[in-house]
Amino acid sequence: MTVRKLILGTMTVINLIIISFGLIFTPQWFWLLVIPMPLLFVALYHSFQHKHAILRNYPLVGYFRYFFESIRPELRQYFWESDTDGRPFNRRQRSIVYQRAKNERETVAFGMQTDPQTVGNEWAAHSVFPCHIENHDLRTTVGNAACKHPYSLSLFNISAMSYGALSKTAITALNKGAQLQNFAHNTGEGGISDYHNSGGDLIWQVGTGYFGCRTHDGKFDAELFREKTSRPNIKMIELKISQGAKPGHGGILPAAKKHPRGSGNSTRHPRN
Repeated sequence: MTVRKLILGTMTVINLIIISFGLIFTPQWFWLLVIPMPLLFVALYHSFQHKHAILRNYPLVGYFRYFFESIRPELRQYFWESDTDGRPFNRRQRSIVYQRAKNERETVAFGMQTDPQTVGNEWAAHSVFPCHIENHDLRTTVGNAACKHPYSLSLFNISAMSYGALSKTAITALNKGAQLQNFAHNTGEGGISDYHNSGGDLIWQVGTGYFGCRTHDGKFDAELFREKTSRPNIKMIELKISQGAKPGHGGILPAAKKHPRGSGNSTRHPRN
């Protein structure tokens, strides 16, 4: 017996029983036909239609398939989908956006949520038997044959931290350290101070404020930029095009310094 015949037979029997009780006992039994009688007609209709194969083979019961299919996204989101499965943005990423929009804490304590063993994750680990590297001065050349002054850049350098964010003592120490180890010192967005000229190579970061190369009204000063870049210790120029690393959480400094701190998206060019 097919499912369609079973459903039709069951609905027919139920309606016949109710009709019999109404004829034998009291006509009030006929009120119970309000539900099973329309269902019987619906089942008969789908048994002869040729548009939906599921409803033809499974009248009435086939509606459950369409119902659960309609709530499938909600079932996946609330019951089966993990915090990192969603595409293009998973639940964890969306939660961070919602929390930041409400100015709430978005940090998660006690470790990471992703599986570091999955394909695509990379990390550096200590080796039990480390290899011996002959060349300890790991460097790469920035600038091709068209560049007048290509620079041999070390792979280990001092990241962008401006004088306004630190102090004259810290900047002097960092620049002298760059000189001792023969690597570059990034000035940060605050520009070149006197304490950056302590012997180390410099990467001059030019940010949106044009610190060190702007006019009195805040516009870009091409002549001042040319004068600064002609200095022999300025090996590269880094153009900071946006504040991307800490959105909404830039450095907070005393008003007397007036040198914003922060890292951002930038592009580096050798001095030409």
